Amino acid sequence: MPNQIARPRTLKAWLELLDKQPLPVQIESRQKVLAALTDSRRSLREIAELIQSSPALAISVLREANASENSLGEPAESLENALNRLGLQRTQTLLERLPALSSEEIPLALRQIQLISQHASQQANGLFSSRLARLWQEIHWGSLLFLAPAWALVSAYPDLLDTWEQRVLVKAEPAQKVEIDMLGVPLLQLCLALAERWKLPEWICYSYRLLLNDRRFLAKALLIARDNEHPLHQQQCLDADPDLQRWLGQPANCILLANGLALSAHHAWDGPHSLRWQQLTGLYLQVPVADLQQWVHQQAAISARKLVTNGLWHPAQAMLWPWHVSHLQPAKPPPAGIIDKDDWRQLCQQLLSEPSAFNNVLQLTSCASRALHACGMQRVLLLLADRTQSKLVAQHPIGLNQAANGLSLDPQHSQVIRTLLSKPGQLRLTPENMAQFSARLPGALKELFTGEHWLLRSLGANGRVVMIAITDCGGAAFDESRLQLFAKTSQCIERAISNFANRGR
Repeated sequence: MPNQIARPRTLKAWLELLDKQPLPVQIESRQKVLAALTDSRRSLREIAELIQSSPALAISVLREANASENSLGEPAESLENALNRLGLQRTQTLLERLPALSSEEIPLALRQIQLISQHASQQANGLFSSRLARLWQEIHWGSLLFLAPAWALVSAYPDLLDTWEQRVLVKAEPAQKVEIDMLGVPLLQLCLALAERWKLPEWICYSYRLLLNDRRFLAKALLIARDNEHPLHQQQCLDADPDLQRWLGQPANCILLANGLALSAHHAWDGPHSLRWQQLTGLYLQVPVADLQQWVHQQAAISARKLVTNGLWHPAQAMLWPWHVSHLQPAKPPPAGIIDKDDWRQLCQQLLSEPSAFNNVLQLTSCASRALHACGMQRVLLLLADRTQSKLVAQHPIGLNQAANGLSLDPQHSQVIRTLLSKPGQLRLTPENMAQFSARLPGALKELFTGEHWLLRSLGANGRVVMIAITDCGGAAFDESRLQLFAKTSQCIERAISNFANRGR
């Protein structure tokens, strides 16, 4: 269900979009719950148990119950409370308007991140619920819904998860830099704002605030947790810092630990992130890391047996693999575009026709985009400038994901784009100069054109730039023949622009 609209770049715009974002639910799950809602023999607890088997159904019911027009003050922190607040009829109406799809139709990225949340919930229940039996409900719902803001994000833009994994986990780019490129705002800040708007359980908001605003205790605890082989020394360090010891014992830390374990295991069991979360959890539970690892692996196996994982990656699978192997591999670049010289010649003749063969700008840009593709460019994006050159709008993208449709850029946010708009010119990006120009490129373009070989050319007539063409060969280096054809095609497009401007004179 990819969104056709260009991604927001501000916190306010993201909140407005994601607050209204419906989460698709599996048809079978919804039908079971709808049948239970009309069955007078079913108790609220039984209905709640049916709903909680579907994370999308659970968060949808809680969101509706906590909406301002329904809220009675304190947020509903469990499904039974939410059902009581909404009533069975309103719950039925809510479920009927949710998009219901088969499992295969729901975006893979959304199902994957919900699986991580379910895995985190199993870790939390297995590791902490028996020790904090009175708080089992807070532990269960907090751990399951901790990533719910990210569910809405991935539901709106399914490609985000794969892009984030490739850039952060595979290429080891700084997470915050990637998030600013992709979203315009830090991911944790967006998740906290959305959690507060939805009135999710307070433990969730507490965890996001900790990660955002007060990481002192977390850093201190991680430092002590490293010395796991000397529990007496660890205890002495904690005794010497009562504030830290008091913070570490907070029950709300359970959901952060469970999600840290689940997210890091999704990447690799033997990675440094996994070890840090294991050490910190061992310090929290006051057990050796070796014992903690055994418990974590047991809970992962239980989770894998409970959950439907068709086509998804469950960390328990990695326990059967060689320890150093990761399921995340560098994405293969798409094949370089095929040069279709016959089609290219016909399109160029159309561009060069006098008088102009085009009745409007959209016809011209469509022909130009196809000509660039025919000359061997795998991915093509034309950005059309408005009269004041204060906005660029994408036209006829080829070979790009859905985020390119309707993309709009403000030139003031990119020095490279401003330079290209100022006068006709060309920039060829290569691995040698990418570092120099990367920070000056819009993040939305770097999302679309993964790779380090780009061509950017401003096109116009009489010295005035009308559009910018951005192309590549699927991430592969340009060969000489494609460079020559690109230059000739660009000249044909500029002639077409001039002929179109002079039509009727």
